[in-house]
Parts: sequence; structure tokens; C-alpha cells
Amino acid sequence: MNIFDAVQEKILLALNRLTQEGLLSAPDSRRITVEPPRDPRHGDVATNAAMVFAKGAKSNPHSLAEKLASELSSDPLIASADVAGPGFINLTLIPAAFHDVLRSALAEGAGFGRQPPRNSPPINVEYVSANPTGPMHVGHGRGAVFGDSLATLLEFGGDPVTREYYINDAGAQVDVLARSAFMRYREALGEDIGAIPQGLYPGDYLKPVGVALAAQYGATLNRQTEAEWLPLVRQFSIDAMTGLIRHDLAALDVKHDVFFSERSLTISGADGLDAVQATIEDLRNKGLIYEGRLPPPKGAPIEDWEDREQTLFRATSFGDDVDRPLLKSDGGYTYFASDIAYHRSKFLRGHRVQIDVWGADHGGYVKRMQAAVKAVTGGEVELDVKLCQLVKLMREGEPVKMSKRAGDFVTLREVVDEVGRDAVRFMMLFRKNDAPLEFDLAKVIEQSKENPVFYVQYGHARCCSVFKQAEIAFGAAPTDEELLGASFDKLSDESEIELVKRIAQYPRLIEQAAAAHEPHRIAFYLHELASQFHALWNKGKDAPHLRFVNLTDRDSSVARLALVRAVRDVIASGLFILGVAAPEEMR
Repeated sequence: MNIFDAVQEKILLALNRLTQEGLLSAPDSRRITVEPPRDPRHGDVATNAAMVFAKGAKSNPHSLAEKLASELSSDPLIASADVAGPGFINLTLIPAAFHDVLRSALAEGAGFGRQPPRNSPPINVEYVSANPTGPMHVGHGRGAVFGDSLATLLEFGGDPVTREYYINDAGAQVDVLARSAFMRYREALGEDIGAIPQGLYPGDYLKPVGVALAAQYGATLNRQTEAEWLPLVRQFSIDAMTGLIRHDLAALDVKHDVFFSERSLTISGADGLDAVQATIEDLRNKGLIYEGRLPPPKGAPIEDWEDREQTLFRATSFGDDVDRPLLKSDGGYTYFASDIAYHRSKFLRGHRVQIDVWGADHGGYVKRMQAAVKAVTGGEVELDVKLCQLVKLMREGEPVKMSKRAGDFVTLREVVDEVGRDAVRFMMLFRKNDAPLEFDLAKVIEQSKENPVFYVQYGHARCCSVFKQAEIAFGAAPTDEELLGASFDKLSDESEIELVKRIAQYPRLIEQAAAAHEPHRIAFYLHELASQFHALWNKGKDAPHLRFVNLTDRDSSVARLALVRAVRDVIASGLFILGVAAPEEMR
């Protein structure tokens, strides 16, 4: 049950009555907001409905708000309706309205707030997509957790989702990988290779690849020219690194439905064209390709600028700063051309909503990619790019040294092995994705309220312990039927009422977080919910009549146990979306 949707329906009914009286034109509900007021003292729900329709009604917003407030006051769900400021309406609901929400939460359990599945094309969420040139670092982990949790959030909100990983297995970086692995292959054969040459990958993670190459090929590769061994070693190394990445992702419980190969875009189809060629021809047929020269950059250098006639995409027609080249001087495709073809392939596979999760260092690439997606989809798709800022790894306030195994960074797997999956996933989401994140390895495993993941998980465990106490006290915990039939008017303390109202916000939060593509909102909410619950627990220490289990007042105990059950289920639901465990006890 979404209490804000219920109130919005009542507002629309009141607006329709005013329309029938000739005071309004037909209302457009899309512009109406129904939300908790910023100050809880002003009521339970605030709406801008009168301000939205005042101009069309040729009425003063405050005057129209008074008429609408009068209409709403007669509704049995609404205790009072007050006009504030230029025309906002603050509504206070009767307690029974929140009692119904609590019963809904109890009946639905961890499914409270889940939307029914929509019969629509799946949303494509592409995340991680790290180059298969080595193990993932902590920055990759942030994008992996964000994308995975966003996909779960969208599914919880009713949308079908395809989770996709784009394997960058074409281009110069995989040739560098192959040459680096070949050095380790020679080392595995007993050769003293000395220091790894500059420009190659120096990490020890390629040593097992070299050993595996030696086991499979013996000394054969050493007798071949580079042109002969390079494709063999390249594919072998890509497969090994992709396997390593999948292993790291599994440690974080990050899942993908599709692993899409960039190299597959350059394989010719039945028409003799590969996907990149077909994309360029599609744009050419739309009049969006021309041969021309780019002016020299006025400010910072443009990485793909060349003073020659080039095949250019009219990116400026779709909001980009400059038109973009699609072919290199040697006739090969630019990275941008391949990326356009990739996003066109998503469109051809039926994805009308596309979300890409990138590292912050790709911020300059966003505008051109959004322009290209608009062009190849005829404006049917608007690409949403979520940038994940860097993660600064700390230990008790001091920067963490680089990993010997990786060569120049700390691997994600090392962090997961040290602090655990739950700490990594929760803390990666306890900041907005485009805000920098300091991840302190010591603090995220502290058992204190200063550690958000512990505090939230402890909230769930504490809820479970309350029912164990009830079972001991009463001989058996109240049944589900008894909890649903509880006398919720017994929940009269301000802290209890505020906790019920916080639970009532959860379905609306799911809708808004999914629509905004912002899973961090769930982490913030869970921390607030857990904080309120812990505060109520502590309040019961000083005020025995507020304790959850009271042998002298079973009715109050059952009502409070129902509240505890709802808190437990909402915490479990939110942690599920974040991919974090909901423990029944903390060790």
C-alpha cells in the first residue's frame, strides 16, 4: 500500500469536483506532487495541486488552495487540511490510515513496496565493463555494486531488466595484454625476462597466464613470429582475464545476463557488413555522415582531432560540442564508431531504455554518446549515463598502499576478502554515485553505530531477537494472524508513530528511487529507519511501558511486536535490493 498514491487519488477526486463546478479546467495529475512535508510538524502529506492549477483557473493560488483544502477536509481519511505559504496544502491523516499501512506491510512481508511486473521491453543496464586486461580494482567495484543494485531496484519496481557487460576485447589494449602475457610465458619457460618493459602490464596476476600458456603450447610459441603468436596469446589472455573478472564479480554476488563482445561487432553478417559498417551506413542514409575537416580545438585538446578530411558524424545536431570522426587515418574504426554500433545493437535487441554505468574518468564521453544514441534510434532512446566517482581506499585514516599482485592498484578481491561482501556493497551505496567515496577498511568492520552497515544489519538482528524474547516470555511468539489483528491504537508514543510513518514512506521511496535510477536512496532510508528503531529500543530501557515485550500488557506487546516485524521486513527488503545479507544475529 502506497499511502501517498491513496492521498493523490483523493486530491484528484476533489479537483474533479471543483472542475465540475466550473472552477478548474481538466486537471493534469502529472504535475502534482504528493510528498511528506519537509517539517513533520506541518502534517503527514504536502501537495502543490492548487499552485499547479491556479493559473489555468485564473485564480489566486492561495484562494484555490483554500477551496481545495475545504474539499479534502470532508474526506474521512484526512483529519485536517491547512494552507501554507503561496498555496501549498498540508494534510494530516487520521491514525487509522497508518494502521492500514502497517497491516499491509505485515501482510506483504519482505515484498512490501514491490510493484507488479510490467509487460514492457527490458531495461538494459550495462555496468562494470572493465577492460579484460587485469583484475578489477576498487573503482570497478563501485560501478559493479551500483549497477547490480540498480538492476535489482528496477526489478523490484516492476520493470524487466537485462544486466549486461560489454567486453572490450578489441583494440590496442588487448594487444598490450597479449604482449605482457607473452613475457610471462617466456618467464614460465625459464627465461630471465628482467624488468617488464614500460608500456606493458607489470602485475604478477599475469604469471599464472604465462604458466598456463607454457603448459598448453610448450616452447612452440617462442619459435613463431609475433604475427603468428599474437592472436593465439591474445584470445587465451582475454579468456583468462574474463574468467578472473567473473570470479571477482562472483565474490561480490554481482550478476550479468549478457556478456557482449566488442570484437563481435566487426564480424561480417549475411549482407557482408559488420555491425559497425552497418551502423555507419544507417547514419549515412539518415544524412548524418559527411566528409569534412574538424577545426582545431580552441581550449583543451580534443583527443580524436586530426587536421585532415575525415568521415564525421553530425553529433552537434544532437547536442554535442563538435562533430565526431568514425574512421581512423588507416581506415580502422574509432572507439566511438564501435560504441555507437554497440548501443545500436541494444536498440535492435529491443531495449528502449538504456542505462550505462561508467567511471568518472569517462565524463567527457557522455554528451557524444547520448548524441549518438539519439541519432541511431531516431530519438526513441535517451541514454542515461551514471558516473561513479573514484574510491579513496583508507585504513584508519591513512591511504592504503598499492597491491604487489596488481602492480599499481589495490584489487577489488583483496578488499572483499578482507572486509566481506556486505561491507563493500553497503558502503559503495552509502554515498551518491557521483560523489567521491572514502572507504576505510578499519571502520567498515567496526561493530558500532558509527559503521552504517553494522548499524542497519544490527537493526534487523535486533528485531529477530525481540521475537525470541517474546517466545520466551509468552511461551510462543504471537501468530501472524494475531499480529495483523493487533490494536494499533496502542502505538501512541511519538517515537512509535514516527516509526510507523517511516515505514509508510517505503513504497513511495521504491518508486522514486527506481524512477531516478538512484539506489543510494535505499541505503540512506535504511540507515534512518534503523536509527529510529534503535532509538525506540533505547527509549524502552528508561520507560518500561514502551518495551516491546511486556508481560503485564499483552495487547500492547502484540501491537509493538507487529511494528517490530514490519521494521524487520522492510530492512530485509531494502538490504535485498542492495545485495546485502539480513542476519538474524550478529557475531
